[in-house]
Amino acid sequence: MSELVSVTIENEVAQVHLNRPEKLNAFNDELVEALLAAVSDVRASDARLCVFRGEGKGFSGGFDLSGLEDASDGDLLLRFVRVEELLQTVYHAPFATLALVHGACYGAAADLVAACHWRISSPDARFRLPGLRFGIVLGTRRLSETVGADHARDLLLRDRPFAADEALSRGFINQILSIQDWLQAIEQKRASVTDLSSAAFAALCKRTQPDNRDADLAALVRSASYPSLKERLSAFLEQAARR
Repeated sequence: MSELVSVTIENEVAQVHLNRPEKLNAFNDELVEALLAAVSDVRASDARLCVFRGEGKGFSGGFDLSGLEDASDGDLLLRFVRVEELLQTVYHAPFATLALVHGACYGAAADLVAACHWRISSPDARFRLPGLRFGIVLGTRRLSETVGADHARDLLLRDRPFAADEALSRGFINQILSIQDWLQAIEQKRASVTDLSSAAFAALCKRTQPDNRDADLAALVRSASYPSLKERLSAFLEQAARR
């Protein structure tokens, strides 16, 4: 596995760690591909629960916009498509998924968290979903299904991060726990999953999570297709720098 993502599998639990702490685990091309490979490896294993965590001071700063000046609109579109494919792979996984979040969790990383069955954060976690501010529709329908349409609109319209307590009240996360209590939470989730057979849990996921993969991908591509994605992202960065 890539050094950007570490995977350990023990006692039917796969732990997937984002391991780019010097860049706040930002989603560059390599990290996204490593996460896709990691989920594929988990699916091929005997793991019943896949846990996502971030190394360093936060879960992830989201989509990596460094080097934007050297990217074309086509480059950026492909990167967003691969992120969407990652989110779909996690959302429709036949095994249980758990996100454990501390510190910053922004953009594409927050979408990854929203794609998981269970979402637990430490009290210091903070979240932001800025994609619509540069015109990208990424994970919007899945978020609406998770928290409800009214809450989804409120969170997507935010121009500032929202804290763990609000994330909990709106259903974006399920629980707030101190990091020292996470191991116990992992074991509780593992035990609840292994009460069912793998086939029964996969059937549960299939019947409770609508499959709109083609429509979601089409919505993303459509949102990225009008000129110019690169200019929109640059304007977003300039606005953020002025705050």
